[in-house]
Amino acid sequence: MDTILAVTTICEISFRDVRFPTSLEQHGSDAMHTDPDYSVAYVLVDTDSGLKGFGFTFTLGKGTEIVVCAVEALAGLVVGKSLQEIVSNFRGFYQLLTSDGQMRWLGPEKGVIHLAAAAVLNAVWDLWARSEGKPLWKLLVDMDPKQIVSCIDFRYITDVLTEEEALDILVKAQEGKQQREDQMLKEGYPAYTTSCAWLGYSDQQLQQLCTDALDNGWTKFKVKVGADLEDDKRRCRLIRQMIGPSNTLMIDANQRWDVAEAICWVSSLAEFKPLWIEEPTSPDDILGHAAISKALAPFGIGVATGEQCHNRVMFKQFLQASALQFLQIDSCRLGSVNENLAVLLMAHKFKVPVCPHAGGVGLCELVQHLILFDYICVSASLHNRMCEYVDHLHEHFTSPVVIRNAHYMPPKDPGYSCEMLELSVKRHSYPEGEVWKLHMKK
Repeated sequence: MDTILAVTTICEISFRDVRFPTSLEQHGSDAMHTDPDYSVAYVLVDTDSGLKGFGFTFTLGKGTEIVVCAVEALAGLVVGKSLQEIVSNFRGFYQLLTSDGQMRWLGPEKGVIHLAAAAVLNAVWDLWARSEGKPLWKLLVDMDPKQIVSCIDFRYITDVLTEEEALDILVKAQEGKQQREDQMLKEGYPAYTTSCAWLGYSDQQLQQLCTDALDNGWTKFKVKVGADLEDDKRRCRLIRQMIGPSNTLMIDANQRWDVAEAICWVSSLAEFKPLWIEEPTSPDDILGHAAISKALAPFGIGVATGEQCHNRVMFKQFLQASALQFLQIDSCRLGSVNENLAVLLMAHKFKVPVCPHAGGVGLCELVQHLILFDYICVSASLHNRMCEYVDHLHEHFTSPVVIRNAHYMPPKDPGYSCEMLELSVKRHSYPEGEVWKLHMKK
């Protein structure tokens, strides 16, 4: 495949603002985001060999056009480069996109510019996996540990993880690797569902979705909380009664509370035995999360966060401060695969289980690749580990996720599962797409 890499040069990057009107039926609704329209800044990388790469980053509707503008700003750094040039020094390419002398002022490595970098990098990883004829998880699994390490930017994290330590983790995990890959191909990776209990759903809808999920083999459920304590108690009681005492319940406040309020509120929900409280306070408040973690430990309730954690440096500090007990990577918030690799390795060193965030359009499709790699090549453990699943919008992808018995089955198609159906992109492009023209007329 080296010949393909050498002759494949990126000649154009195009981008679209694609939005789905999920707010109409309250899909994705929570205490802070009451009317989300699941959206993506969608990126297409064209090459002179005809090979294409697809990527995106996730948004909630308004503001997607700003991310698209940032993608356009980064495109000039990528066009003209060969795939061989990129993957032979992927760390350098990552730094090129995230450390431009002028554009880094917009971050650095956070906010809109980092979301845009993720979209572009996701497309490049998709391109690389396609050039090798492998799904991305398999591309990563088949890499030599030294090559994995060479993709990671270790700047600012060497006080907790050096290149040598990362290499040692990966080399040690080679033992049993083939058996774990075979296990994943046979059984899949365990998942939990968030689709039953969005905050805007009625009790009747919640009960029906929960019943259907139980019938389909789901045993792990997440409930959105944080708008009203008495309502949370009622909904948690309803869910716990339906799923029984042996199944797993998690709760998610989506950054709703101050620190003291979070401790008080979650303590009031302890009777329902949640495994974790997710995003109890500001995603930037590392010490606040640490205080909440310490206060809730006697109840057996952990803290989970990460979907809006800016970068590997913040994750480093969350881990150093014992501020989370469940780490939630996101395939579009961090700087794509490169930065997620760094976080997976740090989490392993600190013995914190990774339970990825996937609540959004396309996030399930992407993050399944990363968590498969984590199990096969890093953690080698499934204890207290699961990947989020939401049952929305998969029909718009050329390689949608496959769930069997509440497990993610490893993707087989080459690439990073980013490609959307062209008709879906066309119909949902904002504001000119057919769906939005009809919506605006109403």
